[in-house]
Amino acid sequence: MSSSSATVSGISPIPEAVPVSLCTREPRVPADRLVAEMVPPPRFDSVRFDTYIPDPNQPSQTEAVRVLSGFAAGLGGAHATGAAGKRRFFGFGGKTPKVPTGPRGVYLDGGYGVGKTHLLASLWHATPAEPALKAFGTFVELTNLVGALGFQQTVQTLSGHRLLCIDEFELDDPGDTVLVSTLLGKLVDAGVALAATSNTLPGKLGEGRFASADFLREIQGLSARFRSLRIDGEDYRHRGLPEAPAPYSDEEVTKAAYATEGASLDDFPHLLDHLARVHPSRYGALTDGLKAVCLTDVQPVPDQSTALRLVVLADRLYDREVPVLASGMPFDRLFSEEMLNGGYRKKYFRAISRLTALARDARRLVEH
Repeated sequence: MSSSSATVSGISPIPEAVPVSLCTREPRVPADRLVAEMVPPPRFDSVRFDTYIPDPNQPSQTEAVRVLSGFAAGLGGAHATGAAGKRRFFGFGGKTPKVPTGPRGVYLDGGYGVGKTHLLASLWHATPAEPALKAFGTFVELTNLVGALGFQQTVQTLSGHRLLCIDEFELDDPGDTVLVSTLLGKLVDAGVALAATSNTLPGKLGEGRFASADFLREIQGLSARFRSLRIDGEDYRHRGLPEAPAPYSDEEVTKAAYATEGASLDDFPHLLDHLARVHPSRYGALTDGLKAVCLTDVQPVPDQSTALRLVVLADRLYDREVPVLASGMPFDRLFSEEMLNGGYRKKYFRAISRLTALARDARRLVEH
């Protein structure tokens, strides 16, 4: 009796993997999943303060660890509006009034790749509270949560938390500025501790994007919520590492996709078109189960709206440690000079940095 799946000499055949196409995925994400997933992403699941290695030439990095460790220690015990919160608020020492005044959170400012997300996730892990009492998400994920639950329900859902960590705090329009400023104000009043990261100081967030007086006024009000910690340093993703690999051929990328279980394979321009039909809040779900992303014919991004969507996808892939194998243009040529010199330049540089790191990770797919 014979069979195509029969073994020969005790060796089982290796089935050919069939890559999926991201362009065929249109995920629907229920609101309760958005809340449940407000935890540090897989890449930062095991990070802690003692795994952060400060650059000895950048004392601000060591200082940030010290301050944030104290911040976390001060969040133990009751909710900030309870007895423990009245005795010692946020671990900065000394007594505080019954209704604390002044900054109610910490804001990590610095360039991309200096370890801000590592520190923010370490703060989340170090805070002595059940996971259900602390939340971690990007600014985009927070605004998406408001869109899914509604403003009042979001306030009610997060008001019982001890800590809210907001990563990549970059405001793209005045509407989001007003929304988040109002939300954080209500959460602070409810006793929630805040921590955030960004590439730009709170008082400078609007520079290069909008000149609206209302926008700048909201930014300044938001700035007062935080104590800013500047973190200097170079992009660790390129510190002492080799240059990103050159793009592979279409044939090499396709072959690797079929040889890698759990890989996706898409034509880059078609994927960009598909991203326009999927809300960015679903990009995480779009990548569910992926072990690698394979892209052919990478080209410069045609416009800013498309570029900003690609930034969100790059962030989700980086969070999930999904390697990206590509043919066509190298990732440092994705964005035009105008984009790299414009108001969103720091987002684009972050995306290039993260995609380059994922491209390094993908080399093993071809070498294997």
